[in-house]
Amino acid sequence: MKNLFLVLSFISCSVACGQSAFAKAESLYKQNNYKAALPIYTKLLQEDPTDAKLLRATGQTYGKLEDFEAATAIYKRLLATDDNNADYHFFYGGAMGMWAKNASKFKALGLLDDVKMHLKQAADLDPKHIEVRWALVQLYTELPGIIGGSLSTARKYATQLQRLSPVDGYLATGYIEEYDKEYDDAEKAYKNAIKVGGSSLTYLKLANLYSDKMDREADAKTTLETAYKIHKDPKLLAEIEKLNS
Repeated sequence: MKNLFLVLSFISCSVACGQSAFAKAESLYKQNNYKAALPIYTKLLQEDPTDAKLLRATGQTYGKLEDFEAATAIYKRLLATDDNNADYHFFYGGAMGMWAKNASKFKALGLLDDVKMHLKQAADLDPKHIEVRWALVQLYTELPGIIGGSLSTARKYATQLQRLSPVDGYLATGYIEEYDKEYDDAEKAYKNAIKVGGSSLTYLKLANLYSDKMDREADAKTTLETAYKIHKDPKLLAEIEKLNS
């Protein structure tokens, strides 16, 4: 009986210590101290290599440190715990996409099919997953056509976003049209985003289009000033001051 109590006491201590270490890592992560949080997460993973919560936290930390190859490896392990989880496919495909974006062209070409497959799988598993549809919009917009890019496919996902979240749909459409140098169409989309959403971001997108692509700095300034009156967002004020300088 005495030995049983000792074993139970050891188990309780181990669990408590693990929880305490995880809480410390989470606190460091929230303070943007990712370098300090990472070794705590990785040590905890050595003790419990299939814990989904730990795998997710570790992958996110590698992502913040822009070590996307390591993040991809961690998310692959996370996906192995539940292949039917849309978020896990999204994390894995998204991290791999960022790895491809920062890798050599040869390496990127070898990764792109898997990136597409996992992002599409996430979208199929969760018809209401907004983030993965944004990722697919960006992927198909930015990829050259010769390696699978397609503005028509990007617009398909923007239409899906429109049904899920009108403001995201308009922002995605504006993003595509801006990339395609259809600036008048992008302007209409961003104005619609302002009408249905009205966040600081919607105003910023329109203002940046005016100043960066359409040579309409006066309109950009007016847009930002209007937004600042509503939101009092320091980012908006910084953009106004940048235009005034």
